[in-house]
Amino acid sequence: MGYCWAGKISKLGVAFYRGAYCCVLVYDVNIMKSFDNLNNWREEFLIQVDVDGGNSRVGNIPYFETSAKEGSNVDAAFECITKNALRNEPEEEM
Repeated sequence: MGYCWAGKISKLGVAFYRGAYCCVLVYDVNIMKSFDNLNNWREEFLIQVDVDGGNSRVGNIPYFETSAKEGSNVDAAFECITKNALRNEPEEEM
């Protein structure tokens, strides 16, 4: 679960995020603290990848309720992640 690892983000720094075209935030619907930590994870990611702190984004963030146990919505979530990552990837110069 992501919330258990949040304290280690600052130690990883820029090297961990280098080359990232998207970020997937995950929380456990049964653990409120994991949901509460989502904003901290988002802010840390945006700081590390040197984005404008998310100020240009206005909540158009895809949301999927998935279950790894039952396999529901996992494919749809990863298809969306892949499409967004490819859309954000800079075009290589010829």
